[in-house]
Amino acid sequence: MIKSQITLKQLEAFAFVVDTGTFRAAASTLGTTQPNISARIAALEAALDVTLLIRDAGSVRLTADGDRLLKKTRDVLWAGEALIEEAGRQELIEETLRLGVTELVACTWLQDFLRLMKEVYPKLRIQLEVDLSTAIDSRLMERQLDLALQTGPFKSKAFTSEALGQENYCWVVNADLITQVSAKLTLPELFDLTVLTHAKHTQACAALHSLAKERGLKGERVVHSSALSACVPMALEGLGVALLPERLIAAEIASGELHRVEADWVPEPLSFYARYAPARAGLYVERAAQIAKAAMQLS
Repeated sequence: MIKSQITLKQLEAFAFVVDTGTFRAAASTLGTTQPNISARIAALEAALDVTLLIRDAGSVRLTADGDRLLKKTRDVLWAGEALIEEAGRQELIEETLRLGVTELVACTWLQDFLRLMKEVYPKLRIQLEVDLSTAIDSRLMERQLDLALQTGPFKSKAFTSEALGQENYCWVVNADLITQVSAKLTLPELFDLTVLTHAKHTQACAALHSLAKERGLKGERVVHSSALSACVPMALEGLGVALLPERLIAAEIASGELHRVEADWVPEPLSFYARYAPARAGLYVERAAQIAKAAMQLS
């Protein structure tokens, strides 16, 4: 029996330093201090009589022994979490979930997701980042996020990608403009108005610009906003016709403040995924991905 010579906190410190890249980041994620992390790893190395990590110019790298023992470390930590889950004592899980979401998620079903997570893991801390999907993708690849709720395309296929659902686009105008346009507009007619939509590099906007170029339409009539929520008040003010995800403007459509416009073209729906690294994700990360799917369908 190892008794108290090796502790779960020591193993946790080792895994989190590897995952976050520095002792300081691991301390922040685990809610402790850098000296505590250093002391735990030093005690683990002494108990195992090996060197696990080498600090090198501000970064940390695994030794050959560290690389060999990392998987076994994760196995022990996951077994402990599985024991807690099986006992139905999820309140004992006091980890930090580093979560990255797109603005559309934040503006629509994030609140439902956080509520469901709180019900299942009452003491889980969620460290939230809201950004463009490309930035979230980079943060996930840099091991600065545990879970990403985002749209494609993705730079790497090394992550588990669980499909959550789709968001449809629609064209909308305010009450004044709806009286000035025909029942169904062609793309050239839409481009006679100012087109309000989101960031240039998104799939929908790339498709819009590609089609506009193909048909000889002027791309300068498109007004982009990196903040989707900024497009809504502009559409409400009648500054143009807006191409936006339906769920984002569902309340404004229901109230009659915005009106759908039938058009001969809309982008393909946005496909959302929950993405995480299976080699380092705890069970609570996998469960969070499942909860995200339920939250998206619920809202």
